[in-house]
This record gives sequence, structure tokens and C-alpha cells, in this order.
Amino acid sequence: MRALYFKEIRSFLSSIIGYIFILIFLISSGLFHWIITENTNLLEGTEADLIPFFNLAPIIFLILIPAITMRSIAEERRTGTIELLFTRPISDVKIILAKYLAGVTLLVIALLPTLIYYFSMRSLALEPEKFDNGATFTSYIGLVLLGACFVAIGIFASSFTSSQIVAFILAMFLCWLFYDGLTLLGSFNLMGKFDSVIQYCGISYHYESIKKGVIDTKNVVYFLSIIFLFIYAALTVVKSIKK
Repeated sequence: MRALYFKEIRSFLSSIIGYIFILIFLISSGLFHWIITENTNLLEGTEADLIPFFNLAPIIFLILIPAITMRSIAEERRTGTIELLFTRPISDVKIILAKYLAGVTLLVIALLPTLIYYFSMRSLALEPEKFDNGATFTSYIGLVLLGACFVAIGIFASSFTSSQIVAFILAMFLCWLFYDGLTLLGSFNLMGKFDSVIQYCGISYHYESIKKGVIDTKNVVYFLSIIFLFIYAALTVVKSIKK
């Protein structure tokens, strides 16, 4: 598994794909938060905080993460190299996990430079010692968990088809559905008491909760459940391919 994991990391960083993901994320984030005059601009807020960043980052991930995961298994299926993976002394679970962990690693690498935002906003605060470090720290944890869910969804979508384009569209739709779609559906008040249940199943509900500065066990369990669900779904699809 370790060898496959490092192979996936090298494939990201030895090709232009990984660098494009990191650059597009950092450039788009930098433009919206430091240059463009909108409500996402960190310098135009009434308080020194990173709330605009944590509000916008999931939207960017909604597009970029499906773009980096779409080839993970779909390309293997298209070229037939997945058959070679099946012949190696590695279980199907480890194949999926290696690809998944490589995607999460790239996500974390992309987020690391944004720590500059934290130090910049903290230094710009009138009273730096009163800067809400706890909420910022938990928000980063929430963003990593959210991104990890998107990666799991992307891996499943990639396992479902041999077409990278189909995998990208499917992953982006599922990411939107679980992030914002369920919350939106629950807001229509069409199902009575079940509306709150539908909203609770949305990623944004739990992400917003973590952004408040408190890491509730229920929220962590939710994120891990979503990750497990889609990893298991991807594993089921991969097993069906072998038959």
C-alpha cells in the first residue's frame, strides 16, 4: 500500500495536474480574498478573521477536487492498467485507500500556504492577542474533513466509470448534493419533520457547526461516516470489476 500511495503522490507532483490544482486554488483564493472588492475580501471585513476564506474554500474544492480525483481509477479502467493492479499482492481495500490518501495529501499540501492568511490577519488585528485562534484552528480541521469527504466522493465517481469527464461531472454533482443540495432541499419545508433530518445529512450543516469553534464528536463521526460510505461504495464497484 505504501508503494502505491507514494506512486500516486509522485504521479500528482511529477505531472502538471497536482501543481495546477495547488496553483488554481491559491490564485483563486488569493484573488477573492486580497484583491477583488467583494464580501469575500479579508481586508474589507469589519473584523479581522478568516470567515470569508472558510466560506469560499468549499466552493473552490467543489470544482477542483473532482478534477484531481476523476482520473484516479477511471484512467486505470480506460487504459486497462487496473488489471495489473489486481495481479499485485495488494488487497482491493489498500488500492482504494492508497489513492484516497494520496488525494487527501495533495489537499493538505494545497492548504498549508494559506496559513499565511492566518498570520497576516492576526498581525492586522487591532488586538492580536484577542484573535480567535481556536475558531480558526477548528475551521481548518473542518475544511480538511470536508475536503476529505469530497476526495472520497471523487474516488467513488472515478471507480464508477472509465470516462474521466463522466467521473468529474458525477463527482461534482455528488459533492454539491451532499454539501449544499441536501441543506437546500430541507429548507423548502416539503417533508415536515423530515426537513431537519435532510438538512442534518448535509455536509454544510456539520461544517458550519465546526466553524463556530467547537469540535463536536457527532460532527466528526458524520464526516468519517461519509468518507467510509463512499470508500466502501468505491470498493464495491472495484470488486464488481474483477468479476
